[in-house]
Amino acid sequence: MRIAMHNWMRPEPLEKTLARLAECGYDAIEISGEPELYPVEETRKLLEKYGIACWGAVSIMTEGRGLTLRDRYLREGTVLYLQDCVRMVAGLGGEILTTVPATVGKIAPDGTVEQEWQWAVDGLKRVADVARELGVKIAIEPINRFETYFINRADQALALAEAVGEDICVCLDAFHMNIEEEDVQAAIRSAGSKLIDFHVADSNRKPPGQGHFDWQTTIQTLREIGFSGCLTVEFVNPIDRTILAQTREDTETTGDAAQLKFIQDHGGGVLSDAEYTQATRDSVQYLRRLLGS
Repeated sequence: MRIAMHNWMRPEPLEKTLARLAECGYDAIEISGEPELYPVEETRKLLEKYGIACWGAVSIMTEGRGLTLRDRYLREGTVLYLQDCVRMVAGLGGEILTTVPATVGKIAPDGTVEQEWQWAVDGLKRVADVARELGVKIAIEPINRFETYFINRADQALALAEAVGEDICVCLDAFHMNIEEEDVQAAIRSAGSKLIDFHVADSNRKPPGQGHFDWQTTIQTLREIGFSGCLTVEFVNPIDRTILAQTREDTETTGDAAQLKFIQDHGGGVLSDAEYTQATRDSVQYLRRLLGS
């Protein structure tokens, strides 16, 4: 298993992120699904400069993006957006696009169960057609009920993957599984060969080893099912705004308002550079110890 990391959790120039990942010993990045921010030729040069592979990308399903939205023009725009993400991944030599089908932060449905299911299936089929041509795998990620009403558990993601097509896979996330799954290890086993990506954050969404998630058993289960994808770090350290504060917020972030809102909506803020770098290093070192590498 290789170790990758997302970059949506910190709005900063990609080169700064890649320099940090290289210094901390990561193998790859699962880049934010924002094709306009990461032109392929320029981004490939940066990846090569720092020796970091593109594992894939993750869709950023902000307001106005969602395959289950009632507005068909927004659904159409979402399909086109996801297709562009696939093209970005292929251009960067990546292997996967992990997507949450519905708008993150939207917890009320727009249509009936049957309508929304069909909208999601139809949209993902069109994205999968492009992915198939370009050799990119699509992985459906369930996230917890406080961030979406649509696809919260592994069995739901697997059912949607089956409805879309036999080559559609799933991504599981330890933080979300800790909330939604009755049995985390059983959920991983049920995914089996369909599991191609695994997102890493502890029970409190901090770096692995800083919560109560059972990482040792989980790594063993992943090995049992022959998981060969990346362990993709995705911690969101909370900013402590009390007198007990042990974290400090960076007030000089280079991100725009939309990026900052997205991070805040995920229950975090922007840590100081030193704290973020330390959490990045802690994550990979902890996982390396578990993997024995």
